[in-house]
Amino acid sequence: MRRIFLDTETTGFEHKEGDRLIELGCVEMQDRELTGHNLHMYFNVDRESNPDALKVHGITKEFLSDKPKFEEKVDEIIDYLKGAELIIHNASFDVGFLNAELARLNKPKIEEIAGKITDSLALAREKYPGKRNSLDNLCERLGVSNQHRVLHGALLDAELLAEVWLAMTKGQFSLDMSYTTSEKEQETHRKQWHLNVKKASEAETQEHLQYLEAMNAKMDWWKK
Repeated sequence: MRRIFLDTETTGFEHKEGDRLIELGCVEMQDRELTGHNLHMYFNVDRESNPDALKVHGITKEFLSDKPKFEEKVDEIIDYLKGAELIIHNASFDVGFLNAELARLNKPKIEEIAGKITDSLALAREKYPGKRNSLDNLCERLGVSNQHRVLHGALLDAELLAEVWLAMTKGQFSLDMSYTTSEKEQETHRKQWHLNVKKASEAETQEHLQYLEAMNAKMDWWKK
C-alpha cells in the first residue's frame, strides 16, 4: 500500500467555526522509500488567519491572493490520496479540516477516499508513554534534524514526519517479513536459502582417508 505523510496549515484551530484549510503538504512513500512524488498546494480562502495561527505558519492573506481555490484542486487531491494509507500527526485535526472542505463541495469524506488513516501521535504515545510527543520532540528524540524549520509548513512537516515514522518503526519491519512479503514470497526465500548438502561417495570417503593417513605420516597432530 502507498503511504502518504500528510500535513495541513489552516487559518485557525476550529473548522466548525469557519476556519479554513490554506496549505496541504503530502509526501509519498513506497516500500519504506520516499518516491519524490509529493503534493504541495496553497489555497486562497479570502480571509485572514487567526493571529495565533499566523504566528505558527506565517501564511498571510496577501500571499494566498493569487493561489487557487480548494474547489479548483479537489479532484487532483482526491486522485492523489485515493486508496493510500495516510499517516498524520494528530490526525483528528487535519481530517476535520479536510472533511470540512470536502463537505462544502459535496465530496466523500477523507475516510472514504483513503485506504487507511494512521495517527502517528497515537503511535508515539504508545511507544513513548508519559513523554512529550510533538513532532519537534520526536525529531529531537530520534535524531531527525529540524534545524531548518523556523515556521511550520505543511510540506516540510510532512517530510519530517516521514523521517520520524521511519525511525519509530524501523525495528518492526526488519523483524516481521509479513509487513512487506507475502507467504508465497517467504516460501521462495526459504527455498532459495536452503542448503543442498551432497554426501561423499564410498570411493571419495576412502580417498579422503588415504589422504589423511599420508598427512599423518608427516604430522603428529592428526591423531591427538
